[in-house]
Amino acid sequence: MKENNSAFIRIQSSALNKEFFRILFACGFSEEKAAACADVFTTNSIDGVYSHGVNRFPKFIEYVKKGWVLPDAEPVKVSGLGGMEQWNGNLGPGPLNALEATNRAMALAAANGIGCVALSNTNHWMRGGLYGWKAAKEGFVFIGWSNTIANMPAWQAADNRLGNNPLVIAIPYAGEAIVLDMAMSQYSFGAIEMATLKNEQLAVPGGYDTVGNITTDPNEIMQSKKGLPVGYWKGAGLSLLLDMLAALLSGGKAVHDITRQEIEICLSQIFIAIDTKALSNFKSIDWLLQQIISDYHQSESVVAGEKIVYPGERVLMARKENMEKGIPVAENIWKAIKEL
Repeated sequence: MKENNSAFIRIQSSALNKEFFRILFACGFSEEKAAACADVFTTNSIDGVYSHGVNRFPKFIEYVKKGWVLPDAEPVKVSGLGGMEQWNGNLGPGPLNALEATNRAMALAAANGIGCVALSNTNHWMRGGLYGWKAAKEGFVFIGWSNTIANMPAWQAADNRLGNNPLVIAIPYAGEAIVLDMAMSQYSFGAIEMATLKNEQLAVPGGYDTVGNITTDPNEIMQSKKGLPVGYWKGAGLSLLLDMLAALLSGGKAVHDITRQEIEICLSQIFIAIDTKALSNFKSIDWLLQQIISDYHQSESVVAGEKIVYPGERVLMARKENMEKGIPVAENIWKAIKEL
């Protein structure tokens, strides 16, 4: 991320992690859980996803203090058959529940070729891409998604009935991963909030203003709380189907149920892992992906000097820069974290 004004400072990842751990431990997390959760927020920040890393941390702590996220809760298996299992997150910390579900999906895939864990009654997983990176780095294709509170209208609707239900698809590649991590809205609300912090307009329309016009102004979108479906009616339809699948496979709540609570808890999430080693063409997969990426990288950019990158490639760039220079943090957010 480029710092556009003096309101941003660079913080080393170790210092950020230390503050996260201190606060989590003081809020009732065990030492082990505080360390794991601190690592999630730190990793998201290192990878340049500040909206679900350092910027989101104060809100996460608010949910803990209000009893909406239970630090000591553990996910439990409800049912299972073959490579499919249903789990209840028991309102535990969303990132820790998601890590548990990802690990279990990979174990099921190792035994069955494919594994699916459907998780109900959980909390915000923060950055879904984290679980895709984890699974792909361990040799698994990963597909996962979460539903959310209603924050997006159906195409040509005036009121919010859809969640922006983030979807993650990850593939192992060259010792790292190709990771698509996208909300069903053109921008996640975390990204819109980041634009307001930087006092920037969005590059393309990202939502609606308070009178129903499509806009690039992040402040207007934050006021209306209405995101724009990616691909208009296509994104709206995909959001609806992802919500249906998350609720019916997990036995948990759908977007309309979550929205009635007025706070974003009791989410339903899906974690699917595929063991690439079980495929007959396993030995040729690396070559296949290299050929696809090589061709993709030959795309001619309409912006002089700008490289066309595959999903997840910018994360690798941000990770390198932030490990070397420190993580860019808004001064007011750093001050709020230090005071927690």
